[in-house]
Amino acid sequence: MAFPKDFLWGGATASNQYEGGWDQDGKGIATADCVTRGSKKQPRFVTYQTSDGKIHADPYFTLEAPDDAKFGVFEGFDYPCHRASDGYNHIEEDIALLGEMGFKTYRMSINWPRIFPTGLEEEPNEAGLAYYDKVFDCCAKYNIKPLVTISHYETPIGLVNAWQSWVDERTIPCFLRYVETIANRYKGKVEYWLTFNEINCLNFDSWTTSGVATIDPYKLAMVSKHSLIASAKAVQILHTVDSNNKVGNMIGYSVIYPLTPRPEDVLKTWQELNVSYFFADVQARGYYPRYKLKEYENKGIDIGLTQEDKETLKNGTIDFITFSYYMSNCTTTDPNASANMIGNMVIGYKNPYLQASDYGWQIDPTGLRISLNYLYDRYQKPLMVVENGLGTTADVLNEDKSVHDDYRIAYLRDHIQAMDAAINEDGVELIGYTPWGCIDLISVSTGEMAKRYGFIYVDYQDDGTGDGSRYKKDSFYWYKKVIASQGTDLE
Repeated sequence: MAFPKDFLWGGATASNQYEGGWDQDGKGIATADCVTRGSKKQPRFVTYQTSDGKIHADPYFTLEAPDDAKFGVFEGFDYPCHRASDGYNHIEEDIALLGEMGFKTYRMSINWPRIFPTGLEEEPNEAGLAYYDKVFDCCAKYNIKPLVTISHYETPIGLVNAWQSWVDERTIPCFLRYVETIANRYKGKVEYWLTFNEINCLNFDSWTTSGVATIDPYKLAMVSKHSLIASAKAVQILHTVDSNNKVGNMIGYSVIYPLTPRPEDVLKTWQELNVSYFFADVQARGYYPRYKLKEYENKGIDIGLTQEDKETLKNGTIDFITFSYYMSNCTTTDPNASANMIGNMVIGYKNPYLQASDYGWQIDPTGLRISLNYLYDRYQKPLMVVENGLGTTADVLNEDKSVHDDYRIAYLRDHIQAMDAAINEDGVELIGYTPWGCIDLISVSTGEMAKRYGFIYVDYQDDGTGDGSRYKKDSFYWYKKVIASQGTDLE
């Protein structure tokens, strides 16, 4: 069975993990620029200075910074996003390689502070706009349609230091000024847009998603509201600027299984899935679901949702659903169960029926098929899998500059077969697939270059060595064949 003729085969990156050039051509500091390198054993830290002049570095998952914190970049710390894959200075070479593979689409992000360095400016940075003109012109040369994420973990640090970014509603007009600028500048060059990357990951990582240094439930509820209002207004702007624009959302998604058939475990599974669904429910349906409003009521949280807010959400629903899928997860209410970290960003319980990557991410292609069915049944909108892949330290650059990554080919093949079944057996409307890190980049969860995902090896190492040369892995040639055959040749 084949994929649809107009299926959007491609790959995905994010500017903060791929571009580098963190201070080139007038770019301002993004939240990702203030996060240090980590590893499997060491968390990443966010750096800031307090009013007493002291420099601090705190783990970003549990970040609760003092009110006088001023986030920034300081001497003596290793910030991997500053160079990343140096895509800023290799963009023409890299897109040519994507074109050689036959990409139909390239999911990428625009780095917000490359356009508005602090987020507070009234006028954009022309050098930043011109850079993305070059990116989109390169894509057009190879008939690649850009799929642009507007905000992908790249909140300007100026907004964070001004008023805690998305905690404050004043961030909304700053974001919309950015949206309107790029919508008009790239009219006719970009047709597919995503508002916020993995917007629902705010639930466990507010710094990465939104530049918010708090775990306070009320503040996070306000961040959710402001982000959702901004997303809905962005949809309306993009549709107004160009009626051909198609605007989607993006959520991080892991199908969750009850660890046992105990009714309590089944109920908990439903409750945890709603945590993932909440943002998509609002973006796709145009209103806050009752389960979330009741949760706020029970916690004594009043988000002040006005009639105007409700109209905004109703009139700014998305055109399609996109999501990341790397693994599945299990949950239980059993207090005697032994909890295990199954991934760098997910806490849950290991599934005894699944194998795992060297980072503990459980490999579950059938879970992708289940996810596609869950999401399509819930929203009845076209779907895209915009992140999926195997991050591993197993990639070795041999003396002949080859990289034999048969394990990556096996992972992607099995997930493509699951998508095939979802389309051709289950009737799911799946319109695109952009596996993550199509060219090696910095891992968001560990900050490592060594955790590689790509079809293209980038010769940079975590100790600072390497010359940045690009080399094709075995998976490069395999994926080229997959695209050419419309997903029928997976050998």
